[in-house]
Amino acid sequence: MITFNKQSKQQLINLCKTRNICLEGNIIRVINYSGDTEFEEYGKTCLEKDREMRKKRLEITKQIQFKNSELEKLNQENQRILEELTESLKSVEESKIQYEVQNRELILWKEESEKISLELQQEMLKSEQARVDAENAKNTAENDLDVLQKRTQTQLIERIVKVSLGVILAVGFITTIMYGIALFMEKDTQIIGSTWANMFGILLTNAFSIIGTIMGVKYASKET
Repeated sequence: MITFNKQSKQQLINLCKTRNICLEGNIIRVINYSGDTEFEEYGKTCLEKDREMRKKRLEITKQIQFKNSELEKLNQENQRILEELTESLKSVEESKIQYEVQNRELILWKEESEKISLELQQEMLKSEQARVDAENAKNTAENDLDVLQKRTQTQLIERIVKVSLGVILAVGFITTIMYGIALFMEKDTQIIGSTWANMFGILLTNAFSIIGTIMGVKYASKET
């Protein structure tokens, strides 16, 4: 046990009364308070204050522990939110990159589509020009063919007319010579004369019939 002299005891008592400062902790339990009533009261006061201080410290410690626990939970929640925000930011960044890539692809696709559209328009213009050229060539060919057919028909008609007239003239000439020879030789010309007249009439009739038919065909061709 620890024993204080009277002066030390009085100093401790006065310090407790004037400044409310008392001994604390386990030292209170190892002091000898016997033989001095006032010092015994001081010891009891120190014990009571020590108990109160211990209770306050324990309560403060519990509060601190509770606050620490709450702070730890808040810290964990903040950490979780921070991680979620980090993941969200990462996802947003990835979405941004993907969007930029898709945007560039869309721009390239748009440029390619515009290029293809322009090429198609040019090809359509070329096709239209080719169609016009083909129609013009067709019309030109048809006109040339029509002119050639008309020219051929005209030449054919002229040739037929010439041949027909040649045949008629030749037959008439030959028949006339034969009739002249018969007259010159003073032969009977009755039969040959009638034959000459009939043949000449038939030839003239056939000639005019051929000419009329040819002119009719030529007129019909012009109307067509």
